[in-house]
Amino acid sequence: WSSVSSGKERKKRVDPVEELEAVMGCVRVIPCLDVNNGCVVKGVGFQNLKEKGDPLLFARSYEEQGADELVFLDVGATVESRKMTLKLLEEISSEIFIPLTAGGGISSEEDMRSVLRAGADKVSLCSAALRDPELIRRGARAFGSQCIVISIDARKAGERWHACTHGGKQDTGIDAIDWGKRCRELGAGEILLNSIDRDGTQTGYDLELTRAMSQAVDIPVIASGGAGTVEQLLEGLQQGQADAVLLASLLHEGRLTVKEIKDYFREKGVDVRC
Repeated sequence: WSSVSSGKERKKRVDPVEELEAVMGCVRVIPCLDVNNGCVVKGVGFQNLKEKGDPLLFARSYEEQGADELVFLDVGATVESRKMTLKLLEEISSEIFIPLTAGGGISSEEDMRSVLRAGADKVSLCSAALRDPELIRRGARAFGSQCIVISIDARKAGERWHACTHGGKQDTGIDAIDWGKRCRELGAGEILLNSIDRDGTQTGYDLELTRAMSQAVDIPVIASGGAGTVEQLLEGLQQGQADAVLLASLLHEGRLTVKEIKDYFREKGVDVRC
């Protein structure tokens, strides 16, 4: 992390390792910006994406509301076989001070280095890691496990879940829970677990999937896909046993703020950061 410095020299952002050590035991509330062609988008089941607004405005707002981290995903990069749009990432990074994870079109160590130099604190790998699992090990060795987030797009397949690639369009047939375990062994520091079946439905997280992954690995698991109420967010933490909740639609549509979510968690006895 310290060897990739240009993005970090523009502002004083906390080292993610120090940040994590300072708040062990606290859950995190993490807004997600799915971005395509410079605009925040959201769909259902990764399909029928609709434009929601300016990524910079959303990023500033969520930091002001008290978001613990921010995830930036260039959702068209892998599908369109292109690299991430670094210019927009640099603009967002220069505007906020909370930890920033970036993903989309990252397929090599050099891509990771470019994303970190553009101001991200962590990189999110999905399709490329399934294609080349050793990329996880190389990334962890080069930049530290704390920088490597594995995004697992999981779709229900009978009694199991399969890991998918290319924005959920291609089913690898690989068991998602087994894949999570292997990612941990290869050096991943965190898993971003996306339920394709629940994505954008606002019917609640796939608690069975989230709990299975949380019990299978000893690294943080971020629940993602399907949050529709503050009660469902809490279920992701308590029943799903996740370490953090990722959400988009609820925040983008102004139905909840990060502060309201944290206030509710505190009322229910959940440790959250200020």
